[in-house]
Amino acid sequence: MPRTCLLACLWLFLLLPRLLAAQTPLRADILIRNGRLYDGTGNTWTLGDVAVRGGRIVAVGRLPADYPADTVLDAQGLAVAPGFIDVHTHIEDDEVRQPTADNFLYDGVTTVVTGNCGSSRPDLRRYFRQLDSVRLSVNVASLVGHGTVRKAVMGRARRAPSEMELQRMEALVDSAMQAGAVGLSSGLIYVPGTYSRTPELVRLARTAGRYHGLYATHMRNESDSVTFAIQEALRVGREAGLPLQISHLKLGGQQNWGRTAALLRLIEDARQAGQPVTIDQYPYTASSTSLSTLLPDAVQADGRDSLRARLARPAVRKAVEADMMARLKRRQLRHFSYAVVASFPPEPSYNGLSIEEINRLRGRRHSARAEAATVLDLVLQYDAGMVFHGMSEDDVQNIMRYPQNMVASDASIRVWQQGVPHPRGYGSNARVLGRYVRELRVITLEEAIRRMTSLPAQTFGFADRGLLRPGFAADIVVFDPATVQDRSTFEQPHQYSVGMKYVLVNGRLTVRNGRHTGQRAGQVLHGAGRK
Repeated sequence: MPRTCLLACLWLFLLLPRLLAAQTPLRADILIRNGRLYDGTGNTWTLGDVAVRGGRIVAVGRLPADYPADTVLDAQGLAVAPGFIDVHTHIEDDEVRQPTADNFLYDGVTTVVTGNCGSSRPDLRRYFRQLDSVRLSVNVASLVGHGTVRKAVMGRARRAPSEMELQRMEALVDSAMQAGAVGLSSGLIYVPGTYSRTPELVRLARTAGRYHGLYATHMRNESDSVTFAIQEALRVGREAGLPLQISHLKLGGQQNWGRTAALLRLIEDARQAGQPVTIDQYPYTASSTSLSTLLPDAVQADGRDSLRARLARPAVRKAVEADMMARLKRRQLRHFSYAVVASFPPEPSYNGLSIEEINRLRGRRHSARAEAATVLDLVLQYDAGMVFHGMSEDDVQNIMRYPQNMVASDASIRVWQQGVPHPRGYGSNARVLGRYVRELRVITLEEAIRRMTSLPAQTFGFADRGLLRPGFAADIVVFDPATVQDRSTFEQPHQYSVGMKYVLVNGRLTVRNGRHTGQRAGQVLHGAGRK
């Protein structure tokens, strides 16, 4: 018996340090204390703490009062949530100019998905290396653009591809997916995507699907023919056998207001039939794209030189003007006042003015035909970035209520005071949280956070983001639900959102007390097919 006790004491002596070590948590880099934890699932909040170490969440819940940490952030009375994921952006060309991505971070965004609307970098492997070198303040994932692939093989040709050309496009999509793209995007109102037909899209989407990617589409129409456009998108996803993401669902033109219930029913019926379909939305009644979208597709084929040559023919120019006026009439408008210039480098004084105002500024007759002529003159000079007013607030709210809907900005990294851009680039998430959650109560705070976090993470395959869970990447936003608000307006867009007190990206404190710290800890997030 004495010998047995002696051995037991010896073993206890040897194991005691290990037992004590197992009970003593590793020292956290950052400890967020006393916050209202919204874990991203849509469940109600709980009071607790979050510990972060080595870029990962290591503990969540009511942690001991003596939990060791290098930095402690007091979140009493504040919401603590996973970092927001913006699934629809266009950051290409902005990474070097503004690597701190302030507009996204002050809106709570820690991850962006670029390469949307059919336009991406042609060589994604090279692009991802560039991002690693530049080191942004946010994480970046990219789709491969159908328009980019088509242009690389066929230029701006207005025709169907040959079988050989289609195989070359498939090879480019295959290569992009192996480089780490998260799926295929299309922009079917833009040249050259507008010249494609459904079987071509199915073939290329099927290639992306083999690498567990999705198909994200700026559909062929978002106004009069939107029902057909949704049906085509559903067909592509169904026949290609991959998830479908419908980009920035909206209804343009007063003649279409009130049709949202029928559109959402189409989407939900597809989901009930077993097809994985999701959508995204920016919470505004105006869209933003290029001025050339006002022109008929056919006249834009084969590049700007061909466009110039066609418009130099009086009969063609007259027909194009007539087409634009007919579209205006369908919108039940008499003037192009709904079309406002966001960026026109040849004449910056036009920024913020409508086509109607620019036409009068040029001393022309105050008529729709004269304004159509002004549009053509501007397009021939430079394809301006535009803001188009033409959606219903009721439709915006109805779409927002759809559960499989994510918040997106459809924006670039904003360069401070450059142009008069759409305010969505500064405040999409804060606008939802402030206006549509707190003020109008269109959706709950828990539901809004789910739309900004776990839903996009699940949709795009970001397996370790979108939830407050031990082991997940420490992308975290801490904000005040009582004060969070967008400040950017159409008249004065260059204003950051307010209310985001702390933002962590991969465990690095990137916004502290509402100010960017200069940290650039963003990473490239690769798709499942990366080799």
